[in-house]
Amino acid sequence: MHYHWDFFVLERYIPLLWSGVLVTLAYTVGTVFLGLLIGLLVGLGRLSKSKLLNLPLIAYIEAFRCTPLLVQLIWFYYALPVLLGIQIPAVAAATMTLSLYTGAFYAEIFRGGIISIERGQWDAARALGLGPWPMMRRVILPQAIRRMIPPFVNQSITQLKNTSLVSVIAVPDLLYNGGLITADTYRPLEVYTVVALVYFAMLFPSTLLAQAYERRLARGR
Repeated sequence: MHYHWDFFVLERYIPLLWSGVLVTLAYTVGTVFLGLLIGLLVGLGRLSKSKLLNLPLIAYIEAFRCTPLLVQLIWFYYALPVLLGIQIPAVAAATMTLSLYTGAFYAEIFRGGIISIERGQWDAARALGLGPWPMMRRVILPQAIRRMIPPFVNQSITQLKNTSLVSVIAVPDLLYNGGLITADTYRPLEVYTVVALVYFAMLFPSTLLAQAYERRLARGR
């Protein structure tokens, strides 16, 4: 059976698709920002020698890195409200889950970048009489951030793809709105082809920029 493609039927749904794109980008930018804050705090906390501090941080990181994001979204939206006895809006559940999820990965990037700095740099900073925070701010972090940027960029690109999962809890992102259009038009091939192309258009330039920056860093070394 020959399928007749008809993308023109989607013309009147362009505003709905555009609305979904804006929601997707808003979740990406917002949760990347919150994830960076969480990751920085947790990553610095992981540098502590205190087991009392480290154990809960490790538990948080491994819990979010070792369970599927889809399961986490469903748990925060459906199970957590039952435990707390309150209603959690889909927007809040999605933001909280995505931020905590990506924060766990950012925390390990922060920690890995910091501990990758050669011991001589730490010793030189101490020899100059710098305290822990000035040493971190002036000597260690500027060098570590240069090494962290490529994995940060890659994780942030992945986060844009991860936002598509919020559609399962009825957040009106690009994929969710695509489902609405499919239900109205009965044209799933056209709709999801366009949705895939839109995601590609958002992600591909980002991957090219990430690769260009990594090549630049390699030349700089």
